Amino acid sequence: MTRSGIAVGKNRGHITTERKLKAQPRSTKGRANKHNKFVRNLVREVVGFAPYEKRCMELLKVGKEKRVLRVLRGKLGSLSAAKAKREDLSEIVRQTRLK
Repeated sequence: MTRSGIAVGKNRGHITTERKLKAQPRSTKGRANKHNKFVRNLVREVVGFAPYEKRCMELLKVGKEKRVLRVLRGKLGSLSAAKAKREDLSEIVRQTRLK
């Protein structure tokens, strides 16, 4: 935000120039690239699903999507994470039905 040089108001403060900073590593951490996708897929293949994920997949097969969301919300802690996990699990259930 640009400063106005005035001591009061929304843009108060000394006039400065905005610096363009290089992207920090924290902004790219956890982003999926080819190697990460491969490793996560391999780990999922070897380890399988957690018990709460198996339970949620069973609930999805029955069609209790709202119940799945509540279980995942309690387990993961946030609604957005629960929605993302529900989508992942429902996609896996869909793929297993096709096979």
